[in-house]
Amino acid sequence: MAIINVTPDSFSDGGRFDNVAEAVDAAGNALALGATIIDIGGESTRPGGETVDAGTEQARVLPVIEAIAAESEAIISVDTYRAETARLAVDGGAHIVNDVWGLQKDRGIASVAADTGAGVCIMHTGRGREKLDDVVDDQFWFLRRSLEVARDAGIDDTAIVLDPGFGFAKNPDENMQLIARFPELHDIGFPLLVGASRKRFLGAVTGRETAGDRDIATAATTALLRMQGAAIFRVHDVAASRDALSVADAVLLASNLED
Repeated sequence: MAIINVTPDSFSDGGRFDNVAEAVDAAGNALALGATIIDIGGESTRPGGETVDAGTEQARVLPVIEAIAAESEAIISVDTYRAETARLAVDGGAHIVNDVWGLQKDRGIASVAADTGAGVCIMHTGRGREKLDDVVDDQFWFLRRSLEVARDAGIDDTAIVLDPGFGFAKNPDENMQLIARFPELHDIGFPLLVGASRKRFLGAVTGRETAGDRDIATAATTALLRMQGAAIFRVHDVAASRDALSVADAVLLASNLED
């Protein structure tokens, strides 16, 4: 899943794709490098990022989604927590709704997914609430509530992917614990998406202060978490993570042959 943020203030690529043509070109390059999904976002979700209104978000993402849908066979994801934006995005050609609030901020977004048959990425977040002390217990507590919202709305289980939300109200130690204990998350029973790309906790571990210098660390998390069963990887640098996946998948294949 390649990240294309059409925002001025995202932590890594803010301002890079200021117009539709630039965003579409970036999506085409990502597809050529091996991406399968293009994730389009119109509001920065970084800590302290500016909240925008629905109209601004839609003006940013909808033309890009429509253009990519018209020019490629890419699977398109819209990164939004707003039901209105999600519905318009799916109408414009998006296939997946990627909600960083896990369907719990605007519950109407679950109805949009159910009504349209769109796929859903349900992300865990610790923002705006008290977390449980154990990082995995908190994952289960939050995601089970999100799954209740999804099922109440009529979303089929086969349409759901879960994201543990690396970096969202989690300190570096908590993020490392999530990586170390990642196999425990399979007990929830859904495919898992990883969104660790260039995040601050990788800078804390490597000493890389600039987000763009964290692609090697991102590729390392891609390989590690693929070995632990992660299914989808949301990244900025597609080529690096594709190479990491090639190595991890080769090792997994060799291990399966031995079994």
